[in-house]
Amino acid sequence: MFLPHNLKAPRLGARNSRSLSYNYRLNLERVGITMVENHQFVSWPFCLLLVALVGCASEETPAVDRSPEDGERFFANLKQLTFGGQNAEAYFSPDGRSLIFQRTGEEACDQQYVIGVDGSDLRRVSNGLGRTTCGYFFDGGSRILYSSTFHASETCPPPPDYSMGYVWGLYDFDVYTSLPDGSGLQRLTETEGYTAEATLSPDGSTIVFTSVMDGDLDIYTMSIDGTGLRRLTTRIGYDGGPFFSPDGSMIVYRSWHPGSPDEVEDYQRLLADGLIRPSQMEIWLMNADGTDQRQLTELGHANFAPFFHPDGQRIIFSSNHESGERDFNLYLIGIDGTGLTQVTTHVTFDGFPMFSPDGTKLVFASNRHGSVEGDTNIFLADWIEP
Repeated sequence: MFLPHNLKAPRLGARNSRSLSYNYRLNLERVGITMVENHQFVSWPFCLLLVALVGCASEETPAVDRSPEDGERFFANLKQLTFGGQNAEAYFSPDGRSLIFQRTGEEACDQQYVIGVDGSDLRRVSNGLGRTTCGYFFDGGSRILYSSTFHASETCPPPPDYSMGYVWGLYDFDVYTSLPDGSGLQRLTETEGYTAEATLSPDGSTIVFTSVMDGDLDIYTMSIDGTGLRRLTTRIGYDGGPFFSPDGSMIVYRSWHPGSPDEVEDYQRLLADGLIRPSQMEIWLMNADGTDQRQLTELGHANFAPFFHPDGQRIIFSSNHESGERDFNLYLIGIDGTGLTQVTTHVTFDGFPMFSPDGTKLVFASNRHGSVEGDTNIFLADWIEP
């Protein structure tokens, strides 16, 4: 799925989840603090002094405890799971014990990684080629799902042309599946252009995703073997980021539909060049068969990454509607469009929320506690209903 512009920061990724970020290690080495091969300090007391700055964890508990911000009344036992670089779009396994997410580590482009919910056992599960996005567990957790560009090129696709303003690149993604260790790779879609943002229905039978296969950015469903393709949206504009409701009866998604002739012309011109301008998006809802499509928010600016609350009556999402800039926070809203409630209060970016299968935890990506400006890391909190 697309990332807001503040996530596109210089990438100084960490070597693994137990280490400090790379540039902190360089600074420490310059002042004579030596690190052993497993990335722990030779001087453990010195590590304790740095907890307040960057966190420090033992081999048994790699995650670091963090304090929620003032006003974050839905959170308890907040933990940071990754450290340094770009880490985003973390989604739970069906048993709630693991997360799959995209990360830029040693590679030049985002790849798919799996990590335990305690921050342990970080490992790459994609092949390291091209660019990947939108990982998800399926088939009861026995397989994973993600999109990749490596069929088009094994190298990183070039960045978009920012001379056209702030735009996203619609890379030549297709949907793949593999075993959780990365083996048994299979291609599920063969389309020209962007096909990504795939997630799964609660009963495990249906994949919902976004594609340009019919000339516009629309939402589709298909069976988990790639058959039974069905187009759900047809209105001109971007429809994407879909997730099913807990009972599988509804799909929540984000949309922007150009209104004026000038907006339509600009949208279609960018789309022909494999680009989209993401500054305006709202949250939408529809039935799982595509009927009863309706706009949920009218907040302005960028509202994205919606996910259903476990009660099926509320949506959690990320928005910058109060700032209009890089300050994205998480919000709840009822499926009838009422009851807008702020969840996070950090001053930079919080996004990509997902509830655990049992509804007791929330995972999200955030710029908080970054070792350098723009670092995005994965955080996990116990969810508390006030």
